[in-house]
Amino acid sequence: MTPIKINHIAVVVDDVQAALGFWHEALGIPLAHVEHNEAEAVDIAFLPLGEGEIELIAPFTADSGVAKYLAKKGAGLHHLCIDVDDIAAALDRLKERGVELINEEPRQRPDGTLYAFVHPKSTGGVLLELYQRP
Repeated sequence: MTPIKINHIAVVVDDVQAALGFWHEALGIPLAHVEHNEAEAVDIAFLPLGEGEIELIAPFTADSGVAKYLAKKGAGLHHLCIDVDDIAAALDRLKERGVELINEEPRQRPDGTLYAFVHPKSTGGVLLELYQRP
C-alpha cells in the first residue's frame, strides 16, 4: 500500500445548494458537478482545487450516517480522503496493525472508484477515507 496524495476534504453541510453560495459563488472555486449518491444517502458537490477537491456533502435522509453526524456535531469538516494504489492491501495492513475500520471491505462508487473509511478512534480523531481510482 502506498499513499499517493490527498484526494479531497469533505465538509458536511445542511444544504449543498446553500453551501455553494460561499464555496463556489463567493470564494470562486469552480463547481465540477453535483451527485445524488443513493448508497450513502447524500448529495455531493465536487469542487476541484489544485490536485484535489473540496466535497460538500449533505444528507437527504434522517437516518444516514452523515445525517447522524450532522445532528451530533453540526456542519463542518467531515473527513479527509487520500488516494492509495491498492485499497485491499491498505485495508489488510491496517487490520494487521489493529486499526479500527468502518468498512472492512471496500465499497464501489458508480465511476469504479473503490473506497473505505477508517474509524476516527484509530486516527487521532480524523475520519479518514481511502480511495483507489480505477
